[in-house]
Amino acid sequence: MPTFKYTATDQKAQVIRGAMEANDERAVIGWLQSRGYYPLRVERPGVQEVKRPGLLSSLRGIRSDEVLSFTQQLATLLEAGLELDRSLGILVDLTRNPRLQKILRDVLRDVQGGVSFADSLARHPKVFSRLFVNMVKAGEAGSALEPILGRLVAFLEGIKEVKDFIISALIYPLLLTSVGGVAVIVLLTFVLPRFAKILESSGAALPLPTQILLTISGFISGYWWLLVGLVVVGLAAWQGYVQTEPGRRAWDAMKLRLPILGPLIQEVEVSRFARTLGTLLGSGVPILRALSIVKEVVGNRAIAEAILSLYEGVKKGEGMAAPMKASQTFPPLAVHMTVVGEETGRLEEMLLKVAEAYEQRVRTAVKRLIAIFEPLMILLLGGVVAFIVLAMLLAIFSISEVPF
Repeated sequence: MPTFKYTATDQKAQVIRGAMEANDERAVIGWLQSRGYYPLRVERPGVQEVKRPGLLSSLRGIRSDEVLSFTQQLATLLEAGLELDRSLGILVDLTRNPRLQKILRDVLRDVQGGVSFADSLARHPKVFSRLFVNMVKAGEAGSALEPILGRLVAFLEGIKEVKDFIISALIYPLLLTSVGGVAVIVLLTFVLPRFAKILESSGAALPLPTQILLTISGFISGYWWLLVGLVVVGLAAWQGYVQTEPGRRAWDAMKLRLPILGPLIQEVEVSRFARTLGTLLGSGVPILRALSIVKEVVGNRAIAEAILSLYEGVKKGEGMAAPMKASQTFPPLAVHMTVVGEETGRLEEMLLKVAEAYEQRVRTAVKRLIAIFEPLMILLLGGVVAFIVLAMLLAIFSISEVPF
């Protein structure tokens, strides 16, 4: 059985550390909770433990999962009855990322100096988003910081779960494509040029497939620098274009119209919109401020412009449903559930249900796409390799027919 190290706090707000053998992390957490402890960190020694921050760790940025871990631990400490400043002091000691540790130390100093927690977090916008700051501000205003942090944890976990699922699902297809592409490039640039010299010395008439293959191979091996240059220049030009406001707007709008991928991108953005807005409203953030925050959270400018129309509609007293329908950007299910939410006074609940529904649809769609993509890529790469092998075999047969 593996040994796990844990850090927890007891009911007297004392931090305890120890180690125990268990099947997995959940068993350790259950053991701690059964004894009245609040687990802060559970891990296997040697897997994530770093004794001293080195040069690379001091240079790396702050990952979203580190912000999630900080939020989870802070919520746990506050639930255990610790004051905010003491909780932050403990988290400064527990944090291993030097950059995040420095930021938390600054936040602690601000809080001890009388600055509100939300205002202190707002001084670090690259780490704590407007959504994060406004939810904390709402929690402080209502003296309900602990439950608000719980909502924030649920929100961050939901976003992370969808993101991790998509990344995990894409690993194998991307690996398959990369390995197959490298194999084909090696054949065309290294193997075939040597084979071509043998064919030229034989003086045999080459079959058409072999001629086509050797022409492609000769062009790639002779002008690879031109191809690489065109790709680099093209990518740089494209990157420069999409970084402009008109270019970004046009590209984001085009992504939503793509066959197959367009609806999937739309569902990802709608789920993010609904979960973010529902979480903000449930935390007591006013709807106009919540919509202005959500507009910055979504990654698609076309949908952000549609959210701006929602903002204007709500500002005029029209509600959200009518502008959503008029924008033709939001799918019918999201519009209908928003109508129900506004009519019943349960908009926050309906938005979270919209998020759950579309997150599930995204998972299903990704699974289907991967199920289709994998065999197609295998067939495509197999066809390319088969063509290369066939062309080489035909050339060998033609050489064997030449009289000596």
